[in-house]
Amino acid sequence: MTELTSRQRYDFKRDLEIIKNLKGQGTELVSVYIPPERPVSDVTNYLRGEASQASNIKSTGTRKNVTGAIESMLSRLKYYRMPPPNGLVLFVGAVVTGNNQQDMQAYVFEPPEPVRSFVYRCDSRFYTEPLEEVLQEKEVYGLLLIDRRECQVGILRGKHIQPVFYDTSQVPGKHGRGGQSQRRFERLTEIAADEWFKKSGERASEIFRNTPGLIGILVGGPGPSKKYFIDGKFLHYELEPKIIDLFDTGYTDEYGLRELVERAEGALANLAIVKEKQLMRGFLREVQKLEGGLATYGEDHVRNALQMGAVKTLMLSEGLRKFRCKISCSNGDFDAPDRTIKAGDIENKLDEKCPKCQARLVVKEKKDLVDELSELAEATGADVELVSQDSEDGETLQKAFGGVAGILRYQIGAPTKTT
Repeated sequence: MTELTSRQRYDFKRDLEIIKNLKGQGTELVSVYIPPERPVSDVTNYLRGEASQASNIKSTGTRKNVTGAIESMLSRLKYYRMPPPNGLVLFVGAVVTGNNQQDMQAYVFEPPEPVRSFVYRCDSRFYTEPLEEVLQEKEVYGLLLIDRRECQVGILRGKHIQPVFYDTSQVPGKHGRGGQSQRRFERLTEIAADEWFKKSGERASEIFRNTPGLIGILVGGPGPSKKYFIDGKFLHYELEPKIIDLFDTGYTDEYGLRELVERAEGALANLAIVKEKQLMRGFLREVQKLEGGLATYGEDHVRNALQMGAVKTLMLSEGLRKFRCKISCSNGDFDAPDRTIKAGDIENKLDEKCPKCQARLVVKEKKDLVDELSELAEATGADVELVSQDSEDGETLQKAFGGVAGILRYQIGAPTKTT
């Protein structure tokens, strides 16, 4: 199994998004998953059989497109005797491109994880679910906040904190009685607390035991209740070895889950969400400095800093879906300045005419903005950090700073507004 780097993960996710959004007019898009141990000759024989069956399809257009997709696959598979170590995935079909037009498109993947079983599927969309599973975060931690009043259970999956369960108790609080009444009341309170911890432990154990890939459990809460809970073995015995540590938190609600992860930074030093949090903290400290600090943000200013070689760390949101475009007159009489355009808006944004001949301006070249800015950074030795949208810090980078920011080697002036 190959562990994806953040850049490979972004590229893989972006490509899958493109494929997932493609659509055929009918059941004309063919998806094939080939396990690494299956000889390609077996697959080609199977596909020839499917091509023969396709001749029975009543619709002339569908019959032609399915047959064409299978023939395209066969032409690509003739270069293989056995699949690559992790297998092979092919998506081929006549994709709707608008105005009742279709375009035969083909995508071939050597997946980062082994293909488990052979799949042949013909549908109006490509079958991408098995590849999407590769993008699921592998580091999974249980989060438990407990005291005598509240219980909150969550799951930390990579960079995303997911609240799963919350409940409140009926354990009585302090009272002003004295004498025998006080002792009797305290005894009843302890019984109620034990029942509450037992109930909370059973629910948390059920959630954690049914969470695939759980690496460890973080336990937090105010006061000594969390230690009493763990010492009392209210969690299922199979989960006890997974308890990483206990942490003091001021809250046991949903905010407390974020607080718990922050408190556990030392124990989870290699976890992606902690690294992102530390990176964003450093960036925000620079933003808040009166003299401007070593922060830059907004695409225009970051691009300028990259071209100067002044960027130490480039921070890009994984949610960026934009292209850097080269724009020219359709007659070749004029080259407009490069500009950045959102994915899906390219045609709408170019309702412009050449100032020389009045012909329409068109996009001659386009490059994914993350790729383009990353290449500028790598050319000057800057580090590139892709920040997930799933974390609170990733959301801040996307919404407050346009998804593009940087930490500088030296000051070059105040940030300018991005376009």
